[in-house]
Amino acid sequence: MHKLQRHRLSRLLLFLLAVVMLIPIVVTLLYSFFSPSEIRAYMETRNNFDSAAWMDVRLSPNMFSLAQYYEILIRDTTVLQMFVNSAMYTCAILAGQALVVPMLAYALSRFTFRGRDAIFFGILMLMLLPFQVTMVPNVLTLRQLGLLNTVWAVILPMWFTPFYIFLLRQFMVGLPNELLEAAQVDGAGTVRCYFHIVLPVCRPVIGAAVALSFADCWNLVEQPMTYLSQRTDLQPLSVMFNQLVEKSSGIEFAGAALYILPALFIYLFFLEDILTGIQLTELK
Repeated sequence: MHKLQRHRLSRLLLFLLAVVMLIPIVVTLLYSFFSPSEIRAYMETRNNFDSAAWMDVRLSPNMFSLAQYYEILIRDTTVLQMFVNSAMYTCAILAGQALVVPMLAYALSRFTFRGRDAIFFGILMLMLLPFQVTMVPNVLTLRQLGLLNTVWAVILPMWFTPFYIFLLRQFMVGLPNELLEAAQVDGAGTVRCYFHIVLPVCRPVIGAAVALSFADCWNLVEQPMTYLSQRTDLQPLSVMFNQLVEKSSGIEFAGAALYILPALFIYLFFLEDILTGIQLTELK
């Protein structure tokens, strides 16, 4: 009985926590259907330093309107262009990581060669270092390669993100040797084992890595600001989004809703892989 009560209490607490975490998303989506003039009037109540005064919480608009979406999707496409930039960077980075990260993790986990441990140690060190530490060497390298202030300055370094190499490598290390040996007995070579044995077995972990990497790529801020300082037209929505709220234009909530939706859809699509990947990690 006590166990059942604790279980119900835990579920209730988790439900309340989920509701609190979802409030900003729900409010953003709700306010995106306010008219721009109503949003501008509402946002003018900000920056009130009277501790007794707060911005009113509006649960419904005076009039349901799609004007904010019309502004950003049809009339003024600046936000839409930044959204396209974000999508372009994210797709290019994920495509490159799909080619590089699993192969590198496979090589570091299944093969023995000179310098393997040194490479893995370097990956661990890069994973622990913040971006601010590696920023100057990256800028110097990109400048020498002639890639600074181009889209490749943002895309190429992200192809070799250390955390995802480490994540997949640690999972592949735990794969039974008998699994690959049985495939090799049946005539499968290294490449065939990789595509037909290793990748399918690692699918949940790869799915979780894709979801996490999408969040990283979609929310890039420091890299575009540093590498694209002279090309504001190439910067993603994550960098330019703060300019939408410096002075209210009445479209910031529609822009925020547009920014949130792709990440939400990706999370829901890979939800099962994320949960399975966490469970497999705990078992290992």
